[in-house]
Amino acid sequence: MTAPAPAPARPRPRSAALDRATAYRLAATEYERMLVLLRDLDPADWRRATDCPGWDVRAMAAHVLGMAEMAASVREMARQNRLAGKAGGGIDALTGVQVRAHADQDGPAIVAALEATAPRAVRGRRRLSRVVGRAKLPEEQVNGAIREHWRIGFLLDVVLTRDVWMHRIDVSRASGREPELTPGHDGVLVADVVAEWAQRHGRPYGLTLTGPAGGQWSSGTGGEQLELDAVEFCRVLSGRGSGSGLLGQLVPF
Repeated sequence: MTAPAPAPARPRPRSAALDRATAYRLAATEYERMLVLLRDLDPADWRRATDCPGWDVRAMAAHVLGMAEMAASVREMARQNRLAGKAGGGIDALTGVQVRAHADQDGPAIVAALEATAPRAVRGRRRLSRVVGRAKLPEEQVNGAIREHWRIGFLLDVVLTRDVWMHRIDVSRASGREPELTPGHDGVLVADVVAEWAQRHGRPYGLTLTGPAGGQWSSGTGGEQLELDAVEFCRVLSGRGSGSGLLGQLVPF
């Protein structure tokens, strides 16, 4: 009698590769760079459309503020999740709650609120990650065609910073401003994205990313050879652009 085949091992929930000190240095810097950008906007800039359908710059900033408020307070986190659940659940419902909560605020008011909230968001994220970061988020996360589980620390330490970073790029593009990019900040963030992208597709590759946040990476032999701007690489992987071959592998932002 043939023994039944063993059940396939369940993949472990995705966890942060960045150490916590680096993760929260990136988080604090990213909130500040977003604030520098938002403070520089003209009144007309707040009404400009972004690459996120249905969101102008003001709505995008309202989402960034709402997410920071959620990270800064466990009570606010529970409140937003409860309202999102009533709206059908999922990330779209949650961001909708955040945008609606600040619908009556103009750009300068959103900036003032984010200035007050960002330091508390960094502290709240770090504290919660230290306490429950190893625990698994209860709901499955959807990333393109992939459904997977994350550890809470992956969300707090990594994804929430990538979210602000990508929206800073979105606002820069919408307002016609060059984003501030440096190797010591954006280069570290992009390198973490590259490492996750490579782990996710698991195939040989050679990658050259240009610009201040760029670098060179490779694995194996005979793989696809890619060269493009570092920011554009991340935009493609986030779903904001289209890519074939290995660039079709999405990474959460």
